[in-house]
Amino acid sequence: MTLRITRERGSRYRANLRLEGRLVAEWAALLERECLDLLLSRGAVRLDLAGVVFVDLAGVDSLRRLSHMGVEIHCRSRLVASVLEGEGVHVTVDADSADEGRP
Repeated sequence: MTLRITRERGSRYRANLRLEGRLVAEWAALLERECLDLLLSRGAVRLDLAGVVFVDLAGVDSLRRLSHMGVEIHCRSRLVASVLEGEGVHVTVDADSADEGRP
């Protein structure tokens, strides 16, 4: 399975990217280049990890670097967010998932 990167409607000053699939080494560098280009042209980038099913160590490293550069990383899964935060990635858990896993 590959990583699908979809540009969603953003603004003149922020690009929104939705990720789906597996964020592994072979795609991590591509994602970083895309985000860096968008940071230079737009000033801000928001990543939506809602469709990501797996992140390997190279993917975590890329997300960590991107978050330190100011890329907003959003996630609906508290579990995924918790794992990424444990690895030093700043993640925002989207509000619509606040009750995830609760009865």
